[in-house]
Amino acid sequence: MATTTNRHPVPEAQPALARMRKHLAGPLIEPPDAGYDQARAVWNGMVDRYPLAIARAATVDDVPIVLEAARETGLPLAVRGGGHSITGLSTVDDGIVLDLGDLREVVVDPATQLVTVAPGARSADVDAATAPHRLAIPLGASSLPGVAGLTLGGGVGWLTRRAGLALDCLERAEVVNAQGEHLVASREDHPDLFWGLRGGGGNFGVVTSFTFRAVRLPQTVLGWTLVYAPSQWWHALAAFERWARELPDELSSILTFRAMPEVSGMGEETCLMIRCVYVGEDPARGTAMLDRLRRTAPPVHETSGPISWPQWQSVMDAHFPFGSHGFWRNVAFTRMDEDALGAVLDVAERIPGPGHAIDIHHLGGAFARVPEQATAFPNRTARFWMNIYGAWQESEEDSRGWDLAGHSRVVMERLAERGEYVNFRALEYTRPITDFTRHIYGEEKYRRLQRVKQRYDPQNLFRGNYNVSPDV
Repeated sequence: MATTTNRHPVPEAQPALARMRKHLAGPLIEPPDAGYDQARAVWNGMVDRYPLAIARAATVDDVPIVLEAARETGLPLAVRGGGHSITGLSTVDDGIVLDLGDLREVVVDPATQLVTVAPGARSADVDAATAPHRLAIPLGASSLPGVAGLTLGGGVGWLTRRAGLALDCLERAEVVNAQGEHLVASREDHPDLFWGLRGGGGNFGVVTSFTFRAVRLPQTVLGWTLVYAPSQWWHALAAFERWARELPDELSSILTFRAMPEVSGMGEETCLMIRCVYVGEDPARGTAMLDRLRRTAPPVHETSGPISWPQWQSVMDAHFPFGSHGFWRNVAFTRMDEDALGAVLDVAERIPGPGHAIDIHHLGGAFARVPEQATAFPNRTARFWMNIYGAWQESEEDSRGWDLAGHSRVVMERLAERGEYVNFRALEYTRPITDFTRHIYGEEKYRRLQRVKQRYDPQNLFRGNYNVSPDV
């Protein structure tokens, strides 16, 4: 990406930016500087924005310095954690980026199972620190995403049935609010803020530290991938729906439609993969449960066996390289009857080729036992969460990706229950962002989020996301 040469701070912003540069422990990177293009790049290659300044924090003490400059200048602010935002929320045109990506420390206390994570850490950093202690935190279905954005939005992944969402395991968060004050949010301290952070996104402040309670895992887990050709899809999905009704929490599944020649043996043809992981202490029990599905719906190909947790979490990483072009859509649903299967297969049959995919996460278990109003997450009753997405490399593929996105929007209306998952959703600019946020959370939770916003960010400093209006 080539740097534009005509983007310079407006004159009235220069004194504040100069003071910020003077006091920061980390570097301040601006358009004329070497490394600016690399510093402004984000995971989604379709997002091409030009900040006026990128403040790369060396310590958490740099955070209030950057917030002061944003308040004083009125420039738009983006906060970057692990930098994996599908929507590009971690960057901004003509504003300030607070980049926390160098702050990746993870501290594990095996005795209490508490894990403290810095704001720039990624899932892989946490897995590497916790796995030697046979511990894990539910941090999505890949090792690439940043812990901060994943947790603040939810954290749907491979341990959702066993331990709930990432936000369900959060015990404590240290936050710098819009006024630069250092706060602790927990069930005892600032409980309203703690509620809003768990699912409400980055609307209320900069989280500088996350403390999670981890769950115990065996030394190795059991992973399986069952592969089905298009002619088998209907039968395999119907068999899965019946099989999944009475599974223990220790067995999680994701149904994936995509071209996977290295796994399926089917070349470039789209296949259905039923991917399962059993994290219980009795491998024979897990194997027996999978055998029931295998007998009911024999696959054309399969892989299975013991695997370490970090290896399982990173199996799909290669399909999401930095700089990918991408879109994401999602829908929560419960029924998987004939009409629902028809809707799912309508989209699956239109997948244009490698780089485009559908994931259907099987929920329930610990996720469903969390009371609906305990967190800001929008829906606890759905049995499934479907994510339709693309991550391709060539710009020539953009039109095919957006064609699939447009068609999926219509089909998803046949399935949709209340709420969407912000981490599986690309931003839309056809109407105000607050309208989408209200739709995502529903009226009751949106109004509660508004009250949190009014208390902790009444001037709306943190507005470059699925924002909540501070007006109540």
